[in-house]
Amino acid sequence: MIRAALVSFATFAYILLAGFPFLILAWITRNTDQLYQVGISGARLALWLSGVRLDVHGLEKIPHGRAAIYMPNHQSNCDPPAVISILPPVLVMAKQEFFRIPVLGTAMVYRGFIPVDRKNREKAIAAVEQAVESLKAGKSFLAFPEGTRSPDGRLQTFKKGLFVMAIKAGALIVPVSASGTRKVMPKGTFAIHPGRVRITIHEPINAADFTLDERSKLIARTREAILQGLEPEEWPLNEPVSS
Repeated sequence: MIRAALVSFATFAYILLAGFPFLILAWITRNTDQLYQVGISGARLALWLSGVRLDVHGLEKIPHGRAAIYMPNHQSNCDPPAVISILPPVLVMAKQEFFRIPVLGTAMVYRGFIPVDRKNREKAIAAVEQAVESLKAGKSFLAFPEGTRSPDGRLQTFKKGLFVMAIKAGALIVPVSASGTRKVMPKGTFAIHPGRVRITIHEPINAADFTLDERSKLIARTREAILQGLEPEEWPLNEPVSS
């Protein structure tokens, strides 16, 4: 509880003290690259203060020079900073509540991050179409196909929207397994437990090889890849995992 409060305070202070000046600089120069790097440094600082140690595998599988959607499983609030801190520059599709945070929300909008209103189907569809255009322009994304954090750490059902987005844009999907993050920050509690998190990047899947009618096959292939990097207690119940 004390560690969680410390990390929250330090992160918010960092956003104000470091983020605000670079937000002004981005507004003046119309360039958000430095602002983005400040954000990544903040994510790494939060992980360090939390006592999180990353064990990363598969960095050589990151596709360079082509738009991709990095799709990790989602166990806890530790997932976004843990994953984005090891990736090349990406945009993020995130729930709209994050965009209400002072300084951070404005910075996310400047950078091109896309808010998702999960309660409004029309706005959610519009967010997907906006992301398709960004992908076609060569921008990569980080997005969670489960849509929300797993209550028990086990892999949940995937939403179809991200896969429709990938197929429409002809983008690569890079499955990412985040294992152990629930133990660090369990959903439903205000607590942080220091520990090791394993991030595994898998072989990219070319969504251009699938039609919209074949999106279920694309979903299944992505799920199978992510499952390979998870522990048995993180697998969904009654879902076999091939070796």
